[in-house]
Amino acid sequence: MSKVKVAAIQMKCSKNVQESIDTAEKMVREAEKSGAKLILLPELFERQYFCQERRYDYYDFAKTPADNDAIKRFKEVSRELSLVMPISFYEKDGNVLYNSVMMLDCGKELGIYRKTHIPDDHYYQEKFYFTPGNTGFKVFETSAGKVGVGICWDQWFPETARCLAIKGADIILYPTAIGSEPILEVDSSGHWQRTMQGHSAANILPVVAANRIGLETVEPSEENGGQKSSLTFYGSSFMTDETGEIITSAGKDEEKILYSEYDFDKIRENRLSWGLFRDRRPEVYKSITE
Repeated sequence: MSKVKVAAIQMKCSKNVQESIDTAEKMVREAEKSGAKLILLPELFERQYFCQERRYDYYDFAKTPADNDAIKRFKEVSRELSLVMPISFYEKDGNVLYNSVMMLDCGKELGIYRKTHIPDDHYYQEKFYFTPGNTGFKVFETSAGKVGVGICWDQWFPETARCLAIKGADIILYPTAIGSEPILEVDSSGHWQRTMQGHSAANILPVVAANRIGLETVEPSEENGGQKSSLTFYGSSFMTDETGEIITSAGKDEEKILYSEYDFDKIRENRLSWGLFRDRRPEVYKSITE
């Protein structure tokens, strides 16, 4: 398949897991009716962003793929509607917990990518919950094309996009949970978009980012050491063409489905024509990994 219609879903996430999954499914079905075959949902969309606070009891949110509610639901939706969907979830693997994506293709589990870069900042306290991923960067061979996936903080690193491009990705998808920077007092949404636009342009690859929206608050409790805080997730989900130009985007406070159709054969031709990968000099880049 060369031409593929892709959808990115921007949504508000509930404290109730089934409510969040129901909202996601409703929007996925709407996207499929509009012709989308590859659909991206936000990072950890099953519930509100629990990493805003540190609570040991939240470790219980982690589940194996076989037990995860979102994966179980969307395996059936993916099979029924013949969809390709990366599903973001909190993964339990024995005694180790990861921030992961399961790639579904027409109801089949193609494999897992585990988030490589784990942030640790005021109210984005992910190192408390997640071990850095051990899968390496992965490109999945799907019925909709070769799909590369990074997860949120991965999107800030050019190495993520370049590795996925080298591995043959036709498109890069970034499920995301990002919003206000309460200590820095800065709106990072423009910087966030431009960073990924640069990855797109440098690799001649379309990039899609799906974020959540809404104010999520934390009330003081014994379990979180009396923390009171809030984050406002700023949406701004977007899709680029292979030159990094934004084709379509969403506002900061609206639930919305974004669409774009890509001709992956044509994009591959454009990538070859530019010669960027022909002219790479990996032997002189060793300082990057030293």
